[in-house]
Parts: sequence; structure tokens; C-alpha cells
Amino acid sequence: MNPALAFCAAAAFLCSVPCAPAAPTNATPADPGPHFIATPAQLKALIPAQLRITKPDYVVYVPQGDEGLSDTGNEHFLVFDGPDGSLMAVWTQSSVENFSPDTPPDQHIAFSQSKDEGKTWLKPRILAGPKRAGDGPMASWAYPLVSKKGRIYVLYSQSIGKTDCFVHHTGWLHGIYSDDNGATWSKPQNVPVARSINDNPDPTMPPNMLCWQKPLRLGKDGKYFAGFTRWTSFDVKKPSPKSLGTADSRVEFMRFENVDDSPEPRDLKISWFMSNEKALAVPCSAYPENSVCQEPSIVKLPDGRLFCVMRTSASSPFWSVSSDTGETWTPPRRLLRKDGGEPLLHPVSPCPIYDVGGNEAGSGRYVLFIHGHDNTTYTGYKPKPPVTGSNRRPMLLAPGRFQAGADQPVWFDEPRLFMDHDNTSLGKPGTSGRMDLSFYSSFTVRDGRAVLWYPDRKFFLLGRIIGGEWFEPAANPGSAR
Repeated sequence: MNPALAFCAAAAFLCSVPCAPAAPTNATPADPGPHFIATPAQLKALIPAQLRITKPDYVVYVPQGDEGLSDTGNEHFLVFDGPDGSLMAVWTQSSVENFSPDTPPDQHIAFSQSKDEGKTWLKPRILAGPKRAGDGPMASWAYPLVSKKGRIYVLYSQSIGKTDCFVHHTGWLHGIYSDDNGATWSKPQNVPVARSINDNPDPTMPPNMLCWQKPLRLGKDGKYFAGFTRWTSFDVKKPSPKSLGTADSRVEFMRFENVDDSPEPRDLKISWFMSNEKALAVPCSAYPENSVCQEPSIVKLPDGRLFCVMRTSASSPFWSVSSDTGETWTPPRRLLRKDGGEPLLHPVSPCPIYDVGGNEAGSGRYVLFIHGHDNTTYTGYKPKPPVTGSNRRPMLLAPGRFQAGADQPVWFDEPRLFMDHDNTSLGKPGTSGRMDLSFYSSFTVRDGRAVLWYPDRKFFLLGRIIGGEWFEPAANPGSAR
């Protein structure tokens, strides 16, 4: 086995135990532990040594933490091509991830822009949501769409102060737009969404829908297409227990039909696929009545089919394929290195796959990011119970290649260590911060240069070039570069 994986043991399924996010509360614990960040000064002292520990080529945002802005949490980082040729980015920013009622409700949508290919970025602006807790209802999980006429849409989940599943999951889909390359933005409008049998029976309760990757022009006639997670309402299926690793969740798909007409957000037309009983599901072994199937990422294959990878609580990502531009999908199956090969190991954590030739290229060469373990054993650290924050590292890169005629259409080289840190947490002072390398990330390919844009510990926002060396035989297995 690759030395980078030697310490990662596969012992049991994650969903056999509850899991909880690492986002902490504001209360100072009786025993704060070794990762507790006591003061803003302590946090600032950590930044110089930690900023480049994951070997970024670009630095997009470094939290300030002391200017009255809730900015020590940064995730769901989507970088995209602006209509003016610049790079643009939207992300969800907060003090800490607003997962539970005891965290400050301050998630908001941030926007920035680079006019020099990512070398420097403008100071972020808040497009929706509160600058700090108490300034209004939070806004989360924004994603961009750019029309052929140059209108930039940003769609996001708008909280109304009601919680169905988890606090930051419940919200109406809202949209804003800019016709001047992000200089000014429209007022928000509600974007109609289809109800599901898995939504709350109360029609006034918003759904629990998260689209975590950029919609891409992979749909019929080059229309924007994306997968998304729909969490089942707790009024439809009670959680057992209430946990990200066991609560019922399924994958569906949507196609944006009229973006290129540049309509008002309220007039956007969306077609919905694999809904209701057809939604993609993967049983949790401890609670087989529940599905844990989340966060789909999609690439195009050279033969025109679409290939989707999803995170699960079954110790591995699962995959599905579509032969009709995303309208129907095959039942999910465990992701292997190749036909008849061993499973790729991964806990409940983002596992994005990207096309190194371009997001919509169908080049046949892909990069998959996984942790290489099933969360039960990680560098000698065995949390009780396992949590989704502490074990979301290290990050490994598995180069993938299209295999014509194969059962699983993408086969992967042995994963190699891509990045890790030195066990230092980062985050809001007065908390234990974050330890996870959660790739709520995005990908751009410009002038042949592929860049992964990623949050480091949901704190820094960074970019790293993905070069062709990852597809060459490893001269030093386990080496990150």
C-alpha cells in the first residue's frame, strides 16, 4: 500500500455511530483542550505559519477576525469565469458554521473578484445575509450562473428563521443578479422550486436543499445542470439519531432551462430529475431505513455520458452514470479503483471529482479527492464518537482515466498524498476551531492551467495548481509534489 495510506485503517462503517460537526459553540468549555483558541491575538499568531502549510499557489482570503465582521468561517468556495474575463468567487462566510441553534446565526454570502488570474483579489463584499449575528436572517450555499448575455446570477438558500432538519439547511431558494460584472446587484427574489415527498408536509416550511458545486453546462443543449442533496424532513422521517451521518438524505438533479434569456430570478425555469421515489439513495448500514447519499459532483465522459460521484456514510464514495444528459441515472454503486479492484475509502466528507481538461470538456482525465480512510482510525486518533471535523484529513489525490467499455467508466491510480497540516486548528477565538480539510471546493481551467480552489480548515481560501505530474508515475510514492 502507498505509504501515504499506510496509517489509514479500514475497520467499520462510519454510520454505525453518530457523527457531529466540529463547529463549536461560544461557550468556553471547562476543559478547553489543546486546540482551543483563546484570543484574537493567539489566532493572529497562528496565521503566518499556517497560511502556506497546504502549499497553495494562490491566496484568495485570509480572515481578519477583529474588524467586526464574522469572517473566521469560510466554505462552499465556488470560483468561476466572469463574463468580463475575470475570475469571480462566491462563498459562505460566518464566524463558525451555523449548524446548530447554539451557534451565532451569521452565515452570509461573500463575493470577490480577481482581474490578474488569481494573483490578487478584491476585498469581499456581502451580497446577502448578516454581517454579524442579529443583523438579519442568515444566507448560505450560494452558487453562480452566467448567461450568454453576461448576466451573473447568484442563487442561495435564504433562512426565514424556521428549522426543519439542521439550522443552516432549511431555506427558500433566492436569487440576485448583476449586469455590470458584479459592481451592483439586484434585490433578492424567490426562485420557485419543486416540492418533494421528502419535504415537510407543511408548505410554509422551506425545503432542505443544498447545491454544493457550480452548475455546469452539461445538460441538454448546453444548459446549466447540477446535482443537489435533499435532506428528508424530520417530520417525514425521524432521525435515528439526529446526525449528519445517519439522517436521511438523497441526491437529485436540476437543469436551468432559460438562463441565457437573462430573466428575472423569479422567472428562472428549472426542470427536476430523479425526484421523489427516484432520488439516488445509499443505505446506512446501522440504519438501513435511512439513506445517506450527498454532495454529488459531475464530470463528462469522452463518450458523452455523465459520471457522478457522491459522498456516503458507507466508508466509500458511490458513483452513478447517465446516458441521457442527466435526466436518468443508474443506481449508485461503491466506487472502486477499477473493475474488480478495492474500494476507495472515504468518510462522510466532500469527495469532489474534476475534469483536468476543463469542467465541461469530457477530456477523459480526472482528479478525485478523498481522505483514504473510513473515519474509524486516523493517525492513531480515535474520536469517541467519530466526528466529521477531526477526521477529514489528510487529503489524497487519485488520478482517474476514462476506460472505454468498462463497467465503472473511470479507473483510478493509487491515491497519493496531496496535502495535510500539522494538527493545528483555526477558527473563531473562544472556540476550538476547525481541523478538517473539507474540500467544499471548485475548479477552473484557464489557458490550460487547472486550479483547485479550496478552503483550508474552513478558514483560509486558497488555490493550488493541478499539473500533469499527477498523471505521471510517482517517483517518490507519498510525495505531495
